[in-house]
Amino acid sequence: MSNKIVIIGAGFAGVWSALSARRLINQANKASEFEIQIIAPEPVLVMRPRLYESNASSLVHNLEALFQAADIKFTPGTARTIHPSEKSISVETTSGVSTLIPYDRLILAAGSSVIRPASIPGLEQHAFDIDSLPSAIKLEAHLEGLTSLPASPSRDTIVVCGAGFTGIELAAELPKRVQQLTNPRIILVGNAPDLAPDLGAGPRPTITAALNALGVECKLGAGITAVDADSVTLSSGERIQTNTAVWTAGVRATPLTQQIPGPRDAFSRLHVDPYLRVPSADGIYASGDAAAALADGKTNYAFMSCQHALQLGRVAGYNAAAELLGQRVMEYSQPTYNCCLDLGPWGAVVSGGWDEKRVKVEGDLAKRVKTYINQELIYPPGDVVEALGSAAPFEIDSDGLFEHLVKVVG
Repeated sequence: MSNKIVIIGAGFAGVWSALSARRLINQANKASEFEIQIIAPEPVLVMRPRLYESNASSLVHNLEALFQAADIKFTPGTARTIHPSEKSISVETTSGVSTLIPYDRLILAAGSSVIRPASIPGLEQHAFDIDSLPSAIKLEAHLEGLTSLPASPSRDTIVVCGAGFTGIELAAELPKRVQQLTNPRIILVGNAPDLAPDLGAGPRPTITAALNALGVECKLGAGITAVDADSVTLSSGERIQTNTAVWTAGVRATPLTQQIPGPRDAFSRLHVDPYLRVPSADGIYASGDAAAALADGKTNYAFMSCQHALQLGRVAGYNAAAELLGQRVMEYSQPTYNCCLDLGPWGAVVSGGWDEKRVKVEGDLAKRVKTYINQELIYPPGDVVEALGSAAPFEIDSDGLFEHLVKVVG
């Protein structure tokens, strides 16, 4: 009798869930008894960590050939409703057909999306974002078209709303992307009193120095209260003239987490056990941005990041297959943490540690590490043998990986 593993989402966690499950099934010589199926709109991996860069339309990786070679079935469509008690999913295919897909094990890896608070007038209508490929392409077209507008403070000012990881990377990259403007003004706005509050105090002096060198202005301690076609208004009462407001402040896990019973965290992620199972839903795993998973076995949870999604996917896929094969499941663990932040033409900064977040390297060497991660490390191999070999869910040592990357690029 066939065993069916269904994965919702073709992001980093979804892709590596499928490859990890296939690897274990093949090792057990049970390929004919299993079906692995991915549900997503397209068989492509959007390089979401890179959407702050230019040439957004190129930041996709086609997965069709890899899926075929690995015997992973792909269904183009959108999962609309999960039926945990029936172990099935209602799916609307891209051709508009509604279908019901059963599963023996389900891995929810449908990612997250940016939060646009309805309490901010005009935000939905007038702000850009770089949360998805279409939105990044839309922003790029807008930036390239600014020179067709009459010169004005509104035209030449770009306001990045949110002074966290994404906002900083975008703000640092923008001076290079809007060189066509005579006097571009980049303003980074954050409602917290400090720059990059989640990144800690360690890298803050480096980030501040880089933004100053790039000419990026920072307005902190005042959030956005309104957006219109020509300006943003801050909680301080200040009004900044701009035709380009880019919202980067906060994300929330896929709404599909609301359809699965069990507790969720502030990001709407499902709490999972050490094996990434949702304890209150038989046969369901959560992975990537959908999972609130303890990374170090203590108090630190995995971040909604590519770094953690890659390993969360490997473990979820392995365990879903292992359960059906009657094999021992393994715990998810990423006890060490390093953060690599791009700072545009200035360079980058790498900081390490869950709590202390001390700077390990900055400037040009850090930039080479970041470039290698963005352009090489996060892409799945095209060769199926290499891809399956890379899907083993061994414990990730972020410190060791960082040291290796420095040797590779240095």
